[in-house]
Amino acid sequence: MKNIFVSILFSLLCVPVLQAQVVGTVRDAHGMYLPGAVVRSLSCGHSATTDAHGHFKVEHAAKGAKMVATFVGLSPDTLEVTGDSLHFVLHELETDLGEAQVVGRRAHTLRTFSSLENRETITRAGLYRDACCNLGESFQSNPSVDVSYSDAATGAKQIKLLGLSGSYVQMLTENIPNFRGVAAPYGLGYIPGTWMEGIQISKGISSVKNGYEAMTGQINVEYKKPQQHEPDLLFLNLYGDSDTRLEGNADATFHIGERWGTTLLAHYDKSLKMHDDNDDGFADMPKTEQYNFMNRWNYQGERYAFMAGVKVLGETRESGQVAHDGMPLQNPYGINIDTRRYEAFTKNAYTFDHEHGTNMALILSASWHDQDALYGARIFDVKQQNTYASLLFETQFDHHHSLSAGLSFNHDGFRRHYRLEHNASLPLENNKEHENVGGAYVQYTMNLHDKFVLMAGLRGDYSDLHKFFVTPRAHLKYTPNDFVNFRLSAGKGYRTARPMDEQNYLFAGSRRVEIAPDLKQEEAWNTGANAQFKIPLGDRLLNLNLEYYYTHFVEQVVTDMDADAHAVRFYNLDGRSYSHVLQAEATMMVVDGLELTAAYRYTDAKCTIDGSLREKPLTSRYKALFTASYKTPNNLWQMDATLQLNGGGRMPDPYTMADGSLSWERRYDAFPQLSAQVSRKFGQFTVYVGGENLTNYKQKMPIIDAGNPWGDNFDPTMVYAPVHGFKIYAGLRFNLPHKHHHH
Repeated sequence: MKNIFVSILFSLLCVPVLQAQVVGTVRDAHGMYLPGAVVRSLSCGHSATTDAHGHFKVEHAAKGAKMVATFVGLSPDTLEVTGDSLHFVLHELETDLGEAQVVGRRAHTLRTFSSLENRETITRAGLYRDACCNLGESFQSNPSVDVSYSDAATGAKQIKLLGLSGSYVQMLTENIPNFRGVAAPYGLGYIPGTWMEGIQISKGISSVKNGYEAMTGQINVEYKKPQQHEPDLLFLNLYGDSDTRLEGNADATFHIGERWGTTLLAHYDKSLKMHDDNDDGFADMPKTEQYNFMNRWNYQGERYAFMAGVKVLGETRESGQVAHDGMPLQNPYGINIDTRRYEAFTKNAYTFDHEHGTNMALILSASWHDQDALYGARIFDVKQQNTYASLLFETQFDHHHSLSAGLSFNHDGFRRHYRLEHNASLPLENNKEHENVGGAYVQYTMNLHDKFVLMAGLRGDYSDLHKFFVTPRAHLKYTPNDFVNFRLSAGKGYRTARPMDEQNYLFAGSRRVEIAPDLKQEEAWNTGANAQFKIPLGDRLLNLNLEYYYTHFVEQVVTDMDADAHAVRFYNLDGRSYSHVLQAEATMMVVDGLELTAAYRYTDAKCTIDGSLREKPLTSRYKALFTASYKTPNNLWQMDATLQLNGGGRMPDPYTMADGSLSWERRYDAFPQLSAQVSRKFGQFTVYVGGENLTNYKQKMPIIDAGNPWGDNFDPTMVYAPVHGFKIYAGLRFNLPHKHHHH
C-alpha cells in the first residue's frame, strides 16, 4: 500500500513540470556514438535506449530535472534538462563494470569493442576469480600479461608484455603515471587486490596524452572511489594461506550531501616466516610485512568536478640464509629491504560546454619513495621524489571531428647512498640525479559514422638530460559491421633507463655491477594490428581476438648477463633489438553460467648482446592458457580454474665448474601451472578457498651456490619458474551495501 502511495505521489510531482520530449546523443570519450545506452530521468523514472546511431528520445522530461546516461564499462554521465536536447559523454573510468555483457552476469574481462585502442579490462568480478592479494597477482588468468619473480631472494616481481620487461609498459593509477624508477621492482605489491575497481590493459602504442613512455602498452589501475556504481558502505576481506601469509583489508565509502563523497582504504599483510622450500639453506621466499592506507575525496558539481587522494605505505622484506636444526649460523648472509612511500594526487575538471564536450582538466601528483636495502655487505639506499602536472583541453567541433591538447611537466629526483662490493670496510658512495621534462601534445580524432575512426597525435618534450625529442603516434579503427573490428597502430616511445634503481634486486647476488658511462635515452617504434570478431553460434557468441605486435628499438640500454656469468653489464645497444608477438584468444559462454577462454601466444624476442643477435634470456617462446569459470544460476557458487603452459626459453650463458659440469642448463623446458578457486555466498558474506601452482612444478635450483652466499658464484637471479610449490589459501569477504532508494 505504501509503495502504491509513493508512486502516485511521484507521478503527481512529475506532472506539473512535464515538458515536451527531449532528444539527444550518447557518445564515448573518443566521440564514438554508443548504441544501447540507457538514458533515464532521476526524478520521474522515464527512460529510453539509444538507437544504432547513439540517438535517443525521451517523451516527457521536466525542466531542471536530472537525466543520467549509462553504458556497460563506462562511467555514467548526469546532465540537467535546460532545453530540448541533451548530449552525454561517457568516459572510460571503467567504474560501472557491473551489468552483464553476457546473459545477465558479470564478465571477468571486457574487451571494449568501441574503444579505439586494443584494450581489455579486468573487472572486479575478474579480480575476485583469483584471491589476488595485490596487482602482481591479478594477471594469473590473463593471456597477455606475464608476471614472474625477478629473483628468488628478494621476491621482486616483474611484468612482461609483448615479450619485453615491465619497464617498457607504462604503469598508471587512474591515468596518472606511477611506480617509476626505484618503485618498479616491488610496485606490483603496492596495490592491494581488494582496492581495485578494475585494471585496463592497452597493448601497443597508446595515446600521447599520458606522456611518451609507453612502448609496449599501458596498465592502468582504477581504485574504488565514492562515485563508482553502488559502492559498499563497508567492505572487509580476510585471507590466509599455507605459506603463512595473513592479510586483512577494509574499505568504507561515505556520501556527504549530494555532491561530496569520501572513501577510506586500509590494508595489512604479514608473512610469518622465511621459506626455504628446497632446503638449500637460503630463503626462496622472503618474510614480508606491509601496511597501506589511502583516503580519497570527491566532489561532483554541474560543471566542476574535483578529486583528491593521499596514500601511505610501509613495507619490510627479510631474506637470507636460514638456520636449520636450530644451529646458529656464523656471519649469516642477510637481506633487508625497508620501504616507506607517500603519494598524493588531485584532479580538477571543468566543463565549459556539455554539447561539444568542451572541458579542461588539471592533474597534479607527487610521490616520495625512501628505500633502504642491505644485501650481505652491499648497501643500496635511495630516495626518489616525483612530481607530475598535466593540463588537458578537449573539445568536439562536430560529430566527426574532435581535438585534444595539453601541457605536461615531470620531475624525477634521486639521492643514492650505496656500496656495491661485499666488503664492509669500503666507504659508501653518494650520488644525486634529477631529470625535468616539459612537454606539449596535440591529438586529433576523426570519426566517420563509427565505421572509420582515425586518431593522430604528436607530442614534443624537452628533457634537461636528453634535450628535445618528438613522439608521433597514430591509431586507425575500421568497423564494417557490429561483428567485426580491425585496428592498426603505430608510434614511438622513449624512456630514461635507470638500471640501478629499476633493477636493484640484482644486488642481492654476487655478480659485479658494471654500468657504462653516458647511457642514452631508450627509443623504440611499435606497430600493431588487431582483429576482433563476434561470431554467432546458435544463440551464443564466440568472441575471437587476433593480434600481432612488432617492437623495434632504435636505442636501448642492454642488460647483459651473458658476456660474464659473474657480472651484469649495462650498456648502449650496438645492433638490433626487437620483439614479434602473435596472439589468438577465443572466449565463449558455452552454456548458461559457464565461460571458457582459450589463448595462445608466440613470442620472438631478440637483442644484440655482447656483439651477437641472440634470443632474449628468461623469455618463454610461447604461452598457452585455458580458463573455465562457472557460476550457478542462483549466483551463490562460483568455480574458476586456470591452466597455463609456459614455453621453454634460453638461460643466460652458464660457466663450466671445476668438475667439468655446467653451473646451470643452457635452456629451460616448458612447464604447466594450474590454479583453482571455489567461492560460496552467504548473504553479505562470501567464503572462498583455492590453490595456486597445483601442478607443484618448481625450479629445483633457483639459487646458484646457495650454500656459499659470500662467494663469487652466488646468484639468485636465474629464475624462470615458480620457486615454491603448491599453495592452498582461504578467505572471507563481507560487504555492507549503502541503502538505496529506488524510484
